[in-house]
Amino acid sequence: MALRFLAAAVDGLWPVTAEVPPGAVVGLVGEETPALLALLELAGGILQPTQGAVEATAPQRLCGPAEPLPDAASVLALPHLFSRSGFAGRIHLRAQLDRLRRSGASILLSCHEHDLLRSLCDELWWIDNGRLALRGAPAEVLAAYQSASIERLRASSPDPVLAPSLRRGDGRAQLLAVETLDANLAPTVIWRSGEPVAVRLRIRFAAPVDDPVAGIMIRTRIGFEVFGTNTELENLPLGPCAPGDERSILFRFACTLCPQEYTLTAASHDRDGVWHDWMEDAVAFTVTDTRYTAGVANLRATAEREGPPTP
Repeated sequence: MALRFLAAAVDGLWPVTAEVPPGAVVGLVGEETPALLALLELAGGILQPTQGAVEATAPQRLCGPAEPLPDAASVLALPHLFSRSGFAGRIHLRAQLDRLRRSGASILLSCHEHDLLRSLCDELWWIDNGRLALRGAPAEVLAAYQSASIERLRASSPDPVLAPSLRRGDGRAQLLAVETLDANLAPTVIWRSGEPVAVRLRIRFAAPVDDPVAGIMIRTRIGFEVFGTNTELENLPLGPCAPGDERSILFRFACTLCPQEYTLTAASHDRDGVWHDWMEDAVAFTVTDTRYTAGVANLRATAEREGPPTP
């Protein structure tokens, strides 16, 4: 019950040559929904290639997320599997897929949940710019796809925008800029876990300040304090400052945060804590990674097995 694509192509999908063998589940990943859907429609037999051929050694069928899976083994195309299933429905679907796999069905499916693709599929195909960019083991393909997606997202991300939820101070200094920066010191609102990053503060003084302190605080979006530092803690004197003086301060560190959304608070203040200018949640940013990690601190743990192997 094999499914074969022999240089099969349609509008928006470049020629694909690949095979879904009997008893295999192959998943599709990619940002281009029309190209993925076209490949599934070719597999399901409801779309004919404009060049090349699609060969199936059993009846072809495309089942939408609201349709029941067949009882008999066949060549199946399953777009957006699990999109309408709750907890119990997913357990039932997984059992049905396992039964069809054991009966020799060839299954091609799409799903936006990477953990499901990793656990369900024997192989993944990454469709990128209408081409079959990579096929192979789920972990390998997902890592490549996620890494490329992160880089594209970062390349197109807007510059950090100052939008503090609260601003206060006595006005002796003003925060002109609060920027989250990548490893090349380019402004970005997307950091990648494990990479060098930086925060830049620019401050202009409106009154004399003998010994100002500039500081930052990173919080989760629900307000949990993750990391904070300031120029006093880092032994960087900024004063004395006269009216009209400006200071630019760069805080560099490794992004050891888990993927989620964060905010950055920034301030200029005296050593005794009297604020000149305080911007609460001045900038929002996101941390991404190619793997899921729970919590806030990404400790990059490794796991190893100790003792004699289990017989």
